[in-house]
Amino acid sequence: MSATLLVQKIHYYPPPPYHFNGLHCASYFGIDEVVGALIETKDCDINQGDCMGFIPLMWAARQGNQGAVVLLLAGDNIDPDKPGNDGKTQLWWASWNGHEGVVRLLLTRDDTNPNKPNNGRETPLYQASSSGHKGIMRLLLTRDDVNPNKPNDDGETPLYQVAWKGHEGVAKLLLSRIDINPNKPDRHGKTPLWWPAWNGCEGVVRLLLSRADVNPDEPDANGLTPLWAASCNGHEGW
Repeated sequence: MSATLLVQKIHYYPPPPYHFNGLHCASYFGIDEVVGALIETKDCDINQGDCMGFIPLMWAARQGNQGAVVLLLAGDNIDPDKPGNDGKTQLWWASWNGHEGVVRLLLTRDDTNPNKPNNGRETPLYQASSSGHKGIMRLLLTRDDVNPNKPNDDGETPLYQVAWKGHEGVAKLLLSRIDINPNKPDRHGKTPLWWPAWNGCEGVVRLLLSRADVNPDEPDANGLTPLWAASCNGHEGW
């Protein structure tokens, strides 16, 4: 009953409370002694998903409980890449919530796919970029198997996301990758330069314009250029 009340409390709406068991609950709270004991019990299914498809490791990663993550990753037949019903993996949740230590642990596993997106095609790098978690971005960007140009369903790349939000420091990290495409547009034809020009984020605009491979005259689907966006809002700085 306690586990049932917990899963109903921590979500926006109460899902059917089946399969949320003691190991899920202990992983959520990071009670390492209980996690370790339950893993050793007979017939423990360490990859059992709850009503949302969350396995115990996902709860531990989502909450940043490193001790529980270590114990669960050592379990027999653990699947560190198993997604929930929404396609979000353990790495996705840890990246979104800024749990750098958990991200490090997950990336030590050869069976963790650092590019695996959720159902909206948002990758762990996209989420770390969106949230401005620079440490996690550094971890992900040092890996050759991480695609910095992978877009979501709206065609937005990690660089597009940080440029839109005006995160200059995070944009520098992404632009340090030699395979970054700074001109990749979203589904409306807007490039990463378009939104900081519209929003008046001069630091990001200057950073992008300092690159020879950025086209300042690239129009969106309506024929509107970044210069038009800046002029429309009176941003004369660039």
